Amino acid sequence: MNKKRTISGAIAFITLMGIVSLFSDLTHEGARSILGEYLNLAGASAAAIGFVSGIGELCGYSLRLISGLIADKTKKYWTLVIAGYVIQVLAIPALALVPEHGWVWACGLVILERVGKAVKKPAKNTLVSFAASEIGTGKGFAYQEFLDQLGAFLGPILLFVTALVKGSDDLFQTYRISFAVLLVPALITIALVLAAKIKYPDPEMFEKQEDKPENFRFGKSFALFMASICFFAFGFADFTLITLHAANTGAFPESTLSLLYAAAMAVDAFAALFFGWLFDKIGLKALIISTLCSTFFSCFIFMTGNARIIGIGIILWGIGIGAQESIMKAAVSGMVPRSMRSTGFGIFETGFGIAWFLGSWLLGALYDLNPMYLVVVSVASQLLAIAFYAMCLRCNRIER
Repeated sequence: MNKKRTISGAIAFITLMGIVSLFSDLTHEGARSILGEYLNLAGASAAAIGFVSGIGELCGYSLRLISGLIADKTKKYWTLVIAGYVIQVLAIPALALVPEHGWVWACGLVILERVGKAVKKPAKNTLVSFAASEIGTGKGFAYQEFLDQLGAFLGPILLFVTALVKGSDDLFQTYRISFAVLLVPALITIALVLAAKIKYPDPEMFEKQEDKPENFRFGKSFALFMASICFFAFGFADFTLITLHAANTGAFPESTLSLLYAAAMAVDAFAALFFGWLFDKIGLKALIISTLCSTFFSCFIFMTGNARIIGIGIILWGIGIGAQESIMKAAVSGMVPRSMRSTGFGIFETGFGIAWFLGSWLLGALYDLNPMYLVVVSVASQLLAIAFYAMCLRCNRIER
């Protein structure tokens, strides 16, 4: 009976944190759905958009190494989670205050939002990992990711409706109104995370398994897994480039660009559920399968202006990112001792972020030259990721 209470408590905690993520993603992923075109209207070039997307992800991931170390050393998980959420979600409505041609200010807020995410992410993943250990790490992170991406799906829908109701012929002004509307879910996010802290002040109680006595080691399987996720991130185009391409080709009306991201997030959510469940069954092979599914997404998106073909590419993009988000977290939970888990998340996500930054910058520059160059680099990088995942499997240390 006590075991049942522990499991039900763990599920309740994961659900509550998932709802927090839902409103958080509704805010910042809703903004992300129009961000590429918004920055373009504010005066940024494709190369600048790619650079800012990349530097934002670089800050959003590389700073996690520092915040992860702080979390492990101080055990102030909730302090970092709350501070990070406040910075992250309030940076988005502030975009409504950016003047015309103020793309530099807009880029600063985009980067600030990523910094907020960096502050809270390792500590939040660690808290969720404690509860996920009770129900299966793959399923636990997948369920949390599903709710997270449900918010990412609803955010663009909210902005689409906002554009219909409050939109004008001035698209830049319409986007500013959309960012202002996102203040509501931002404030709900802050209220919910404070409530979660009050309800569950010590989620570490959920993980009953004894911590591993050995120190965390940078072994061969760790290095191969790091290389795999870095190649994946390097070749995985940021969605801002996808919306920019959709706008440039005229494949979709500008008023519906936010719906493209909503569709990608819906695919992401269900892919996370499926591949999280599959990870608990077959281990890292699940990530090889998902990457195979998404390898050629760039071919469908950037080599055409046909709406249906681009739609197929967006579905493949959603599969890849959804599986990666849930499986990587589950794999880290199994590889790293509990006492160093925030540090482990920080190390992995720092490598991922650096690769995402370099890849986004390069892919944005290549798109300006010729979209075909972008496609070649993207596909080659995904194939290399699969090769390293296969080598990692041979080490037999991550597979469950």
